[in-house]
Amino acid sequence: MHDKKHSTREKIVRELYFNNSLSCADLSLKIKKSLPVTTRIVSELIDDGWIREMGFAPSTGGRRPGMYSLKSDVSFIVCVAMDQFVVRIAVMDMQNNMVSTPGKFELSLPKNQGALTQLTEIITGYLKEARLPKKKLLGIGIGMPGFVDYKNGINYSFLETTTGTVTEHISRVTGLPVFIDNDSSLIALAELRFGAAKNKNNAMVINLGWGLGLGMILNAELFRGHDGFAGEFSHIPVFSNDKMCSCGKSGCLETETSLLVIIDQAKRVLELGRSSMTDISFTEDHEEAWTAISRAVHAGDRFIIELFSKVGYNIGRGVAILIHLLNPELIILSGRGSVAGKVWLAPIQQALNEHCIPRIAANTSLVMSTLGHDAELVGAAALVMENFQHKQTDKNNNKEIAIKSSY
Repeated sequence: MHDKKHSTREKIVRELYFNNSLSCADLSLKIKKSLPVTTRIVSELIDDGWIREMGFAPSTGGRRPGMYSLKSDVSFIVCVAMDQFVVRIAVMDMQNNMVSTPGKFELSLPKNQGALTQLTEIITGYLKEARLPKKKLLGIGIGMPGFVDYKNGINYSFLETTTGTVTEHISRVTGLPVFIDNDSSLIALAELRFGAAKNKNNAMVINLGWGLGLGMILNAELFRGHDGFAGEFSHIPVFSNDKMCSCGKSGCLETETSLLVIIDQAKRVLELGRSSMTDISFTEDHEEAWTAISRAVHAGDRFIIELFSKVGYNIGRGVAILIHLLNPELIILSGRGSVAGKVWLAPIQQALNEHCIPRIAANTSLVMSTLGHDAELVGAAALVMENFQHKQTDKNNNKEIAIKSSY
């Protein structure tokens, strides 16, 4: 009975985190507990300082229900978003707001045997600067590229470790629970919980990044596959171009569609003398190059928009395969590349028009993410909350007791 009670507390906290504010009746339906039980535990969480009363819901006739939400500062989550070159870190409160200035740190993952040690030092340094009490930190969520076994805390592509798993190493140093997952999966989780896929049953989330990722939402849940490796969209062999992919194969979708492809093509053509209305300088820093290209898109640079049209069309060819296989109701363009905006939509839609059977694609919508480049950070916080374990203070000896979650 003790464990069941605290499992219910955890479910209530999670539902309020993901939905901002709810009535007891709403919570009762979501956690599948009776209204009296739900009301009693909500009252206990108010007494414990986790929940606050928000007043009454707008009138729809009859008695207005009371609304509840989490106190924003009752706890915090450390969110880490990684790609192959850069680490971003932020701290989120219980209202899903960033409470510290996001940090950005260079960390190259490929062929870097010391990457895990460097990552751990970056995280501990950031936490030291943030100066938040450890007892208020629920855990660390990390999104990262590669083949990630989220259940066992292992990255088979990067972050080599000789002593335990990635999560064990970082947890041992920081003293906090650590959860990791593939970056595209966490971007999809963010869209499911807070973005365009909220309340959708079937959606494909395309991560427009240095590669081309995919997060799949099936039956209103994040689908990771048997080993957690589902969604390797960028390695579908689409082209006969003999271009070597990062996976070691050739002709993969990624070889004609990633942001790195856009950067390389822009650099090559501009060096050959093609004119551009904006000043784009290329260095070894991919971040700087992508920022310059994004500005050029929003400025209406014709040459850069032509590049996006070509790459977008090729992405659309891959999306057409997804639509034929899974018949989703929604395709969401998210991740770093989504900051370029609606320039992606027309060429992708054109490819769908050409390559999809109309009946299958008729009710599939194509939209831009509203979360943008922050999606991975938001997803990292959501990952921690999905593994949330409630801590209760034992009033007799003033110790914190972690209650095991049954989630």
